[in-house]
Amino acid sequence: SHRKFERPRHGSLGFLPRKRTRHCFGKIKSFPKDDQSKPPHLTAFMTYKAGMTHIVRDVDRPGSKLHKKEVAEAVSIFESPPMVVVGFVGYVETPRGLRALTSVWAGHLSEECKRRFYKTWCRSKQKAFTKYQKRWEACGGDSPMSAEIERAKKYCQVIRAICHTQITKVKIGQKKAHIKEIQVNGGTTAQKVDFVTGLFEKEVKVADVFSQDEMIDVIGATKGKGFHGVVSRWGVTRLVRKSHRGLRKVACIGSWHPARVQFQVPRSGQKGFH
Repeated sequence: SHRKFERPRHGSLGFLPRKRTRHCFGKIKSFPKDDQSKPPHLTAFMTYKAGMTHIVRDVDRPGSKLHKKEVAEAVSIFESPPMVVVGFVGYVETPRGLRALTSVWAGHLSEECKRRFYKTWCRSKQKAFTKYQKRWEACGGDSPMSAEIERAKKYCQVIRAICHTQITKVKIGQKKAHIKEIQVNGGTTAQKVDFVTGLFEKEVKVADVFSQDEMIDVIGATKGKGFHGVVSRWGVTRLVRKSHRGLRKVACIGSWHPARVQFQVPRSGQKGFH
């Protein structure tokens, strides 16, 4: 059989499974394309959402009905204390994608960074990176990881800096910092490695990564809304007023055969915190 009128499906299947995310920070799926003619620079930054407000702005869109008119728009406000660079990872390009070749860490890691390596910091022996730190101290000024740094310069194509947030500067009660790998773009591999090692244990501000009025992508987990029905969760149409046994439903959840409910059919469940 065929349908008389076509209709696009309700809700995107690109966000399946719609369940609570395991990690409440965004995952960077792809970094900007590398341009070696530019100087080395970081390509991302970690922030914390403080809240929302609204702005009134003039629309500059010739041809639109709103051209030269004022509109009120919702905007998010992010609190962005400086990040600290504590290491880097070197990747080799293979036919099956990137493979991590080597990683180098800085000599001193702050407590909020070390907390990330433990489930319960207060009950642990807090021994993370203590031997590593001794190796740095034993070498004095020279880096004990110079062999690894040279390896990265020689073989790696992609360099990503290991950065952590200074979460204690954001008064949200959490002490465990968030750690992310942020790709370094621009320059040769050797220049990238020198750029990252020069930033070890130093703060990186938002202004060092992004400029004023720059267009950027934002990734993060949405606000959790709990258990919701199909109308709110998938945007399906309500049934008619006199329908039997409720109207905020999906009328037909599939054909007799296959004798299972297919995954594409909207069902009720968790909304938000994806």
